[in-house]
Amino acid sequence: MAPPPRNPQAGRSLRSVPPVPASRTAPPRAPALAARPVRPPAARGPSQLSLVWPPALVTLAVTLLRLVGELRGWNPEYFSRLPGGGLAIVGITWLVPLVGAYFGWHLARSRVSIPELTGLVGGLEKAVQPSATNTLLLWAVVSLLVAAMSLSTWPTIGQLLLAYALTARIPVLLVMALAIRRNWGTHYDALPPDFPLLAPLGRFLWLGLLPQATIWVAFTLAVGTGFSAVGVYLAARRPR
Repeated sequence: MAPPPRNPQAGRSLRSVPPVPASRTAPPRAPALAARPVRPPAARGPSQLSLVWPPALVTLAVTLLRLVGELRGWNPEYFSRLPGGGLAIVGITWLVPLVGAYFGWHLARSRVSIPELTGLVGGLEKAVQPSATNTLLLWAVVSLLVAAMSLSTWPTIGQLLLAYALTARIPVLLVMALAIRRNWGTHYDALPPDFPLLAPLGRFLWLGLLPQATIWVAFTLAVGTGFSAVGVYLAARRPR
């Protein structure tokens, strides 16, 4: 019987055999992170321009009406020529609470985030008044602090009120500049008691620019913020 054919690979050294790669254990996978809940986008209210321009136009109309009434000598109870306005019935000061409530109402109806308001400072200590100009400077500094507090307390309403205050007071500054220059005899160019006699430019800077840019802006922010809370309250009581 013939022997079986010899395998040519038999008897070869194992060194010539290519090594078989050892199987590697796969590294452990990190546990899957839980999916984070997607937050709904914050509600965006109406733009500042769309909210500010209606009361700004009303305020401008009242300013012009007041000027015409004083120039034509209408009833001083409504159109007083006293320094500071004499709390006349026709004036833009009385619009600030209404504008504040208007802003608060619209922000609440738009579901914009509104902070809880705990209250406002009831009053300020009466400061020493060495002179009329120093008193204006003192009130200007205090007014800037009040304005900063109002903006930080409720930034959304503060920005709206600041924009409204600028649109309301810039026309007043223009009217005061003309009234002081031409001596119209209105409350826009009237001198307070014991106020020093100054050149037209000095009177405009002290009696126009300084109080209009500080005191009355702060008044708008402080009073408007308080009445904005009233607008929010009224909007919350009305069913949607």
